Amino acid sequence: MSRHSRVDELRAQLKSAGGDVSGRHRRAAWSLPIFATLASFAFIAVSLAPPSVSSAAAASGVEFGSIVAPADVRVAQSQSVTAAAVAVSVAGRDAFSITDPVVVVAPPVVVEAASASAAPAAGVPDPGSAQAIAQGILASMGMGDDQYSCLVALWNRESGWNVYAFNESSGAYGIPQSLPGDKMASAGADWATNPATQISWGLSYITSRYSTPCGAWEHSEINGWY
Repeated sequence: MSRHSRVDELRAQLKSAGGDVSGRHRRAAWSLPIFATLASFAFIAVSLAPPSVSSAAAASGVEFGSIVAPADVRVAQSQSVTAAAVAVSVAGRDAFSITDPVVVVAPPVVVEAASASAAPAAGVPDPGSAQAIAQGILASMGMGDDQYSCLVALWNRESGWNVYAFNESSGAYGIPQSLPGDKMASAGADWATNPATQISWGLSYITSRYSTPCGAWEHSEINGWY
């Protein structure tokens, strides 16, 4: 069967069934209102949509790269940066530690008590006096003014440097208060009247028992005798 014969046959069937065989498209009755509604919605949506940044910039004559962010955006950005800076500052501050100042305590000054062997300075004796003789003998023994001062203090207490001093209760005699007095005869026969003989014997006694006049003075300070 040819193509045209088949088409004629189909048209004949449609016509017998009451269909339109004219070949034109027919719209349904409800299609036009729906299309009009959709077109209206599309127009409204396009008119309500905000313009793009580029369009707004083009309309205002401002280049796209120079658009300034809104004030609220700038404030938010500045606040966030400030908060970060404060956080960094606080963190940096907390990282530091406070070191207590080092207190240097000076050692206490120890003042040594004056030795009991020390005696007041005797000063320069009168020439030719018993004290001058004693100072000369001490110098020959290699002893200085300190030992001389101790000897002066010691025999000031014992006899006051009196060649004839006599202790009636003990029998001691002379400048060194030899007990008994005739012990000094070992230094010379004139022991009873010569101050040099008495001083020589007295220094011999002191060095044999106390080593120095200051040693004898210290013993006398503690015990009241030597």
